[in-house]
Amino acid sequence: MKPQSITSSLSELRTLFGDRLQENVSMANYTTARVGGIAQAMLIAQTSQELELAAQRLWEHGIPFYMIGSGSNVLVSDQGLPGVVIVNRTRNIKIDTHTEPMSVWAESGANLGTVARQVALRGLSGLEWAATIPGSVGGAVYGNAGAFGGDMNGSLVLAEILHQKLGRQTWTVEQMAYSYRSSALKRNPGQAIILAARMKLSPSTPQAVQQRMDANSAQRRRTQPPGASLGSMFKNPAGDYAGRLIEAAGLKGARVGGVEISPIHANFFVNNDQATASDLWQLIQMARTAVQQKFGITLELEVELLGEWEISNGSTN
Repeated sequence: MKPQSITSSLSELRTLFGDRLQENVSMANYTTARVGGIAQAMLIAQTSQELELAAQRLWEHGIPFYMIGSGSNVLVSDQGLPGVVIVNRTRNIKIDTHTEPMSVWAESGANLGTVARQVALRGLSGLEWAATIPGSVGGAVYGNAGAFGGDMNGSLVLAEILHQKLGRQTWTVEQMAYSYRSSALKRNPGQAIILAARMKLSPSTPQAVQQRMDANSAQRRRTQPPGASLGSMFKNPAGDYAGRLIEAAGLKGARVGGVEISPIHANFFVNNDQATASDLWQLIQMARTAVQQKFGITLELEVELLGEWEISNGSTN
């Protein structure tokens, strides 16, 4: 669906949000790949109350919006975003050792790696897999983030959400209906936002937890490139790895404009020199075509496309 312009709604937005409303903001400053066009309007939510109120007001007035956390795992079009962007900066974390299971509650804008390191200091195990993930808690819950044999499906106890029609709700991990890098919320975008999540923990020692996190971090440094990227570009096909397929198709190190398929890991596309989203998109299509032609496998994006994009059948998304 082609995104709708909110030009006619800007005066209404100024009345609703006053000085909190920012206009004509470069999304390159809010994504980990450092690409993306101009957002017509932006709201930064520092508290859960601001986040909830912003979403409720925008839904009530029929104004489309996008939710951004850390800006990883999203690719914003060079044409920008014609709706409102809510930047989620809610970051409260509470550790509960008096429940069974022990758990950590975190607001959706909190950095997942930070949450993992906080519980490690208390000698609590369960989130070692998440320590190197750069995304937010909300993004991880939404997309069933995972690494090093763990994922949100195995860690989530409850997610607090705000549903457009049903209001505040608490969803169990079963209600999230997780599949590989997907969830019920991701499969039905725009219906709800994630406010917070509770993740289960188990007792250990700070030394043991830190040792496992250090091992994961060392493996990440060996196998994944530094620099500005979106994280893993494609989902791994069943029984194989997207990076292996792209490398076997001869594209490791390939470049378009300022973007390179990393020589370290071919499922990471790194912005090395003032890249554009169009550079990334061309490289995505190149990798998809090469893998399809060589192996008969269609790679599915792990990253989410925001804005307007030309797709292979000539239509727009």
